[in-house]
Amino acid sequence: MRAEPHRLRHEWLDGEAGPVVRPYTLTGGRVRPTAEGFDLVAYVFAKPGADPGTHPDLHPEHRRLVELAGPGAPVVDLAADLDLALGVVRVLLGDLLARGLVTVHQPQPLAYLPDNDILKAVVSGLRAL
Repeated sequence: MRAEPHRLRHEWLDGEAGPVVRPYTLTGGRVRPTAEGFDLVAYVFAKPGADPGTHPDLHPEHRRLVELAGPGAPVVDLAADLDLALGVVRVLLGDLLARGLVTVHQPQPLAYLPDNDILKAVVSGLRAL
C-alpha cells in the first residue's frame, strides 16, 4: 500500500480567498494617518454623495470603508468589519478624510476631574467633622 504523495497545502488560503495582501501594502508603508482624530470610538460618516470611484488611486478597502461608514460607524467597528488591523484602518481613514469622502465625529471629552490631592483634602476635611 502506497501513501499518497505529499501535496503542498496552505491552510490559510483557498481558491475563494483571492490574493493575500500584506497590511503595509494597503497603506503604502505608512504607519500613521495623515490626519489625527481617529479614536477607537470616534464615529466616521461618509459624506452625502461621496463617490470613491472618482479617485482611481483608492484601494477596494477604501471603497468598502466609505460604504460601511454610510450610516455612521465607530472606527473600531470598521476595523472589525474589514478584518484589518486598527492602525491600517486609521491610515486608510486618513486618506479618505484628506479627499473629503468622510467626516469624523469625536466623542465628548470627559468632564474635568479634580486632582487626587484635592480629593484627599476633601476626604480629610469630612473626617475631621
